[in-house]
Amino acid sequence: MSKKNIAVLVSGGGTNLQSLIDSQKAGLFGESEITLVLSSKEGVYALERAKQNDIATKVLSRKDYDSITDYSAALADTLVKAEIDLVVLAGFLTIIDEQVFERFPYRIINVHPALIPSFCGKGFYGLHVHEAALQKGVKVSGATVHFVTPECDAGPIILQKAVNVEQDDTPETLQKRIMEQAEWKILPEAVRLFCEDRLTVKDNKVFIK
Repeated sequence: MSKKNIAVLVSGGGTNLQSLIDSQKAGLFGESEITLVLSSKEGVYALERAKQNDIATKVLSRKDYDSITDYSAALADTLVKAEIDLVVLAGFLTIIDEQVFERFPYRIINVHPALIPSFCGKGFYGLHVHEAALQKGVKVSGATVHFVTPECDAGPIILQKAVNVEQDDTPETLQKRIMEQAEWKILPEAVRLFCEDRLTVKDNKVFIK
């Protein structure tokens, strides 16, 4: 099991980043560690979290690039140059194209706040996911960690965890419960499995050994 360099890509407060930092401090990732936190915009609190834990940071702002193609190429180059083995999307809200996925095949993971294939795909992010779940009247929702492929939220599923929906839930209360009970648990666990070389993909399915 070789030491792996992990990059976490963020666009906001970084609560999932914090769960990864806490897990790393607890020794969950062995010798592997978060070596870069990259944000798509300046001034977000996730960068502060990284600095407080002596993790290198970089801002790659979408508005500095003419197109998604140019931005994606710069992002891929940055990750390759930093010798990153695993890329974790933790609330990274900037669209990237297949250039990044081609250079990191089955080495990019994302956490989504629903049980894929429900409430996923284009437009399903943030509170929109929970609004849709509550409108549908589902009794359970949850979170999914999956490998990222060019098709939105369609990559092979690594881990899922269900969370009960309460009668009086609002999108905000459901979002909070899913983060605390599911996202913050299965995202670090998926990173651990990757770092331990225990994940293989076959026929768009993930097998855990």
